[in-house]
Amino acid sequence: MTSIRIRQAAELLGVSDDTVRRWIDNGSLAAEKDESGRKVIDGVALAEFARANAAKSPDLLGSESSARNRFTGIVTAVVMDKVMAQVEMQCGPFRIVSLMSSEAVRDLGLEPGKVAVAVVKSTTVIVETPGGDS
Repeated sequence: MTSIRIRQAAELLGVSDDTVRRWIDNGSLAAEKDESGRKVIDGVALAEFARANAAKSPDLLGSESSARNRFTGIVTAVVMDKVMAQVEMQCGPFRIVSLMSSEAVRDLGLEPGKVAVAVVKSTTVIVETPGGDS
C-alpha cells in the first residue's frame, strides 16, 4: 500500500493542505495514522477520490471531441515566424507548449492574456515515478 501524506495529497490534487484536512474531517476522504502518528491517505483511495471529484475543463468551444485531455488556461507567450509559431499556455500548475502554423495563431487570435483550451490527443504517454521507484 502506498501511503501519501496530507501535504503531498494537496499538491497532487491542486488544493491546500487545509482543504484535504476538511475532506478528511467531514468523511469525504479516508485517512489513517502511520507509524509516526501522522495522518496519511491510502494511494488507491486518493486516486479514486481524485477521479470521482475531477473537475471537467469548461468547454469554451461548445464542440464534441474524442480527445479527453483538455486544459483550460491563459496564453503566456507566442513566438511566430512566417510559417510556424510556438504558443505557451499556463493551465493551472501546468505549462503547455504547442507548435502550430502562424496562420492558426492569427485565425484563433492567440496572444498573451487570451483564454484558450489546449486539447491533447496522444498515443504515447511516458509515466515516471519519483526517484525511479518501480
